[in-house]
Amino acid sequence: MREADTLRPPQLMEVSADIISTVEFNHTGELLATGDKGGRVVIFQREPEMRKLRGVTQLVNSRPGMEARLPDTRTASKNAPHSQGEYDVYSTFQSHEPEFDYLKSLEIEEKINKIKWLPQQNAAHSLLSTNDKTIKLWKITERDKRPEGYNLKDEEGKLKDLSTVTSLQVPVLKPMDLMVEVSPRRIFANGHTYHINSISVNSDCETYMSADDLRINLWHLAITDRSFNIVDIKPANMEDLTEVITASEFHPHHCNLFVYSSSKGSLRLCDMRAAALCDKHSKLFEEPEDPSNRSFFSEIISSVSDVKFSHSGRYMLTRDYLTVKVWDLNMEARPIETYQVHDYLRSKLCSLYENDCIFDKFECAWNGSDSVIMTGAYNNFFRMFDRNTKRDVTLEASRESSKPRAVLKPRRVCVGGKRRRDDISVDSLDFTKKILHTAWHPAENIIAIAATNNLYIFQDKVNSEMH
Repeated sequence: MREADTLRPPQLMEVSADIISTVEFNHTGELLATGDKGGRVVIFQREPEMRKLRGVTQLVNSRPGMEARLPDTRTASKNAPHSQGEYDVYSTFQSHEPEFDYLKSLEIEEKINKIKWLPQQNAAHSLLSTNDKTIKLWKITERDKRPEGYNLKDEEGKLKDLSTVTSLQVPVLKPMDLMVEVSPRRIFANGHTYHINSISVNSDCETYMSADDLRINLWHLAITDRSFNIVDIKPANMEDLTEVITASEFHPHHCNLFVYSSSKGSLRLCDMRAAALCDKHSKLFEEPEDPSNRSFFSEIISSVSDVKFSHSGRYMLTRDYLTVKVWDLNMEARPIETYQVHDYLRSKLCSLYENDCIFDKFECAWNGSDSVIMTGAYNNFFRMFDRNTKRDVTLEASRESSKPRAVLKPRRVCVGGKRRRDDISVDSLDFTKKILHTAWHPAENIIAIAATNNLYIFQDKVNSEMH
């Protein structure tokens, strides 16, 4: 395999540039960013004036240049308070453009792979966005005043004739309509040979890492021309390649620790204090394979598509094709919890392999208290698991559920035998409708679900069974 070749399995190409490819809340949850296949980033802001409603849902179309398509939960008066959890379009900008690598004869698509918010240091907000090759740091600022009364410039900004200036005046700031400005602050390029699959901001707020199929690089946020390679699993002979890196993340509290997952289903926890190159991990988390369940698809479905540290830093959450697992950092032998996402698909792996769905990369998310986990599935279903009560629920993101104050009804997939009235047969599932990208508000029970080119925002009912 040549250096320029991609290590990803073939995927069905989507033609729509509006398909959402990543979703991310900022650290307060007041802002929500989405990236799409067209290289665009849309930022939504939570309305400051709120009144508490039960079971509020919201549907937002991500296409830039359009108003947010919201359910009519507001009255006609502009002074009416907004419902809790309602997000409106705050800013839209083009983050990446399609490029072409002439040396390697490779097209670099503009699709946004990941977005990560930086902790807020001042009035401005900052985020990192990346496509397959280039990472960009963006600054988002607000301006609601403009200076007037320059001595050397006229109202149009042109220089005055100095001979006409007979007196001096002090410029004043006057109110203006709010303007949101997005400007690129840094461009981090030429750091990866293969496709970037994840970025993660360190808790020191000074560095971040980016991972591709074979390497992980450490960057300083102020330095764009060089990065430090901290993991390199590329063998001397590419024919000896047995696994690739699928995701990585920094520990939320310890700036020296990070984890990365592999296509073989293993997790490696690394400590940057031990060595500059972390090829030797500190801990290896791997579940022994049951020989009785071994099949042609075993390695494919065991590949970890996402890994997330819990907010406490004690646990790790991973998603493979059929399950989500919770790992304790103090126990490497096996996960402490395993939840079946859609085990009814186990008998359909052959057809899922033929239509490439078996290579779909589902993400997972923790709620703010680490007590509930969420992940996506097919037919626009998403699953939630309560770690305390061990109860789970299947919900659907659809236009019917985005009506004002609509309450989501649990869905059930029927494999065979008797069916209830609202059950759906496993043979009727639509595999083109898939929930790959999800995000959970860091403090409240508000979730964002990306379903193709639609963004659904759901708010939990007060005192509901699922937290």
